[in-house]
Amino acid sequence: MDPVLRVNQLKVSFRTYGGSVQAVRDVSYEVASGETLAIVGESGSGKTVTAQAIMGMISPPGKMTQGEVVFQGRKLNGLSARQWKSVRGKEIAMIPQDPMTSLNPTMRIGQQIMDGLLRHERLTKPQAAERAAELLRLVGIPDPEKRLRQYPHEFSGGMRQRVVIAIALACNPALLIADEPTTALDVTIQAQILELLQSLQNRLRTSIIMITHDLGVVAEMAHRVVVMYAGLVVESGTVQDIFSQPKHPYTWGLLQSIPKPHTGQKQRLIPIEGAPPDLFDPPKGCPFAARCPYAMEICVEQLPAEEKLSDTHTARCWLNDSRAASIRELVAAGRDAHV
Repeated sequence: MDPVLRVNQLKVSFRTYGGSVQAVRDVSYEVASGETLAIVGESGSGKTVTAQAIMGMISPPGKMTQGEVVFQGRKLNGLSARQWKSVRGKEIAMIPQDPMTSLNPTMRIGQQIMDGLLRHERLTKPQAAERAAELLRLVGIPDPEKRLRQYPHEFSGGMRQRVVIAIALACNPALLIADEPTTALDVTIQAQILELLQSLQNRLRTSIIMITHDLGVVAEMAHRVVVMYAGLVVESGTVQDIFSQPKHPYTWGLLQSIPKPHTGQKQRLIPIEGAPPDLFDPPKGCPFAARCPYAMEICVEQLPAEEKLSDTHTARCWLNDSRAASIRELVAAGRDAHV
């Protein structure tokens, strides 16, 4: 079966007075029907920019300089503004990171949900209002008919997030992009939002791209994982691949920074020392080399190719090269002591 979405060798840069920032470099991945793909990495790794490129939301000074985005067999590169209006919200929808700033504070919630329905669906206003109430009920907001007449400031943070999800789901999109959907929510509300997304996915068979830095969310929600660093995909695989057999030092670092309360022992979290490289002038070798305790001379001199480790698992690291067998044994011994 063909994937719902295919991103192929995507490059995005932003021109500034100081030069060109290479925010996304040669990124490729696929999303299958009904699948949740998690994109993880620290701030500035290119996660959100990649999502904006998929949505056709890169505008000057940003520019998509290479690659293609294919959605349900249709190439999205080069669509006109009018064509994008028929795709955004209807076929591909996005849950933005901050629901308070994405909702119009001067408009009633009902009108904000109905806007997409009236634009994309052949509904009358009464029909759109009825559908909007159904959507609020679907995302767990009680007394939806009353809530439709209220403004965003009358909702709690968790309720606003549910409204944003309702807006995104209004036209039953085939692909939903969730950008840090649980940021700034307390843990109880986070759990409710994640449970809601899983329930809706099971019911509607929607594909989801989950952008997050929270590996706990990844373990609970995702089928597959893409790990990004400095604009590159450094590792990708199933959740089992990434959590049980990680093959990139950056992934190891992310996993080592997760608290492990279930062990019953006090453990010191191991931070990733240093800072990401300057994307005005990316290093010619592996971008993680300066922070990697296992870096070799070739890591600094040459960018490793993406290596296929299994049918589901790829990594971009010289330690996976057959010539680095002895190094891998030393690394495994040290890594297993922490992961």
